[in-house]
Amino acid sequence: MRPKKLNRPKDERKALLRGLVTAVLEHERVETTDARARAVQPLVEKLITLGKRGDLHAFRQILSFINDETVAKKVVDTLGPRYQDRPGGYTRLLKTAPRRGDGAPMSILELV
Repeated sequence: MRPKKLNRPKDERKALLRGLVTAVLEHERVETTDARARAVQPLVEKLITLGKRGDLHAFRQILSFINDETVAKKVVDTLGPRYQDRPGGYTRLLKTAPRRGDGAPMSILELV
């Protein structure tokens, strides 16, 4: 599967995805465009799976992507144990009404 480019150069796209992943893990819910939500969902799932391991190496791998130590601690300390018995599917994607300004399809990405 090819990654979505989201009409951005690589560095801007990477920064956008990292920011969205951090927001989802910090607030446990974010409203964004449908394309961005579908691009971020697998990244969030992967980081929660790392948080389930809970060892130092997993924590450092999470920190290499997130850059916010409090959010990384939250993933390891609270989200990892919360989903310990769940084999996957930690996020839910809900479609909402189109955005008023330009009619872009919007979605809510939240943790289950």
